[in-house]
Amino acid sequence: MHNEAGRIHELDAVRGFALCGILVVNIWQLTDMAEVRAPGEMVPLRHLLSVLFEGRFFPIFSFLFGLSFALFLDGAAQRSDRPRLILVRRLVALGVLGLIHHQFQPGEALLPYALVGLVILLPAASLPRLAVLVLGLAGTVGVAVTLGGGFGLVPGLFLLGLAAARYDLADTLDERGWQIAALFALALPAAVLTAMWEYRTPYLDLLTSNAPPIAGLLGALAYLTGLLLVLRTEVGAVLSEVLEPMGRMALTNYVCATALILLAEPHLRLSDSDKYGMLLALAAAIIAIQAIASRTWLKLFRYGPLEWIWRCLTWWELVPARRTPEPIRYL
Repeated sequence: MHNEAGRIHELDAVRGFALCGILVVNIWQLTDMAEVRAPGEMVPLRHLLSVLFEGRFFPIFSFLFGLSFALFLDGAAQRSDRPRLILVRRLVALGVLGLIHHQFQPGEALLPYALVGLVILLPAASLPRLAVLVLGLAGTVGVAVTLGGGFGLVPGLFLLGLAAARYDLADTLDERGWQIAALFALALPAAVLTAMWEYRTPYLDLLTSNAPPIAGLLGALAYLTGLLLVLRTEVGAVLSEVLEPMGRMALTNYVCATALILLAEPHLRLSDSDKYGMLLALAAAIIAIQAIASRTWLKLFRYGPLEWIWRCLTWWELVPARRTPEPIRYL
């Protein structure tokens, strides 16, 4: 389903959902919270949160980046005879923003995303879709099994998102209910079993184990397909009203979350602590603030603040941002 600007509602909602999950991990990384209670023993709540959140949401976000890349390239081709130049400018602008953001959050994703987009995605956009799919699978499953997870999975996930766009998966979501349900039915038990494998892996072995990346990818697949099914229900329609504006302003919300975490840290004193209950409270507060702010902002403007700047730099022109009221029609 598309909105008035040609955006896909479900993808915006999924992007907002992924943003919420990434926030939880970013808080403990940015504040450098305690990971172990005793040598070789992980803080129990941190251990549980790692299995539920870590490595589960950034694959969704990365996949969507690759998919959005392809959709943007196709749209740019309709507006310009040099769409790749426009896309290069878009990625360079993202990289500059990421470089600035990196000064406050060293583990941020924008700069790596821009670099991988330039080096991997842009050349791959010229390849046949089957080749992109094969390379994407090799870059995710192959890397997870042999090299581990982290940012090493990003190129493969980008390529899978690009392949999804080339196979028209995004535009035909409404027709793929049974396929999504079948995939969820397979992914959920696999995600649970591998999560148990990860949870039971000794702390000192986690860095060299294949459990975290494999469990993370399967967990991401279960979360993604499960949410797409929920969004088809009445409850999902309400959930989408919250998540979709956040997803449409994902860049602004991602960067602003860093500012909110840094502002809260001196008061909450999460650094070197195991106050993970406080972490969840902070995450919930930030999500609530961003959900309300995003919905309010998008009633007045077409784009989030950073999305608007990014769009202006991409097209190298001043893009109208404010929504114009619809004319009153008299009968």
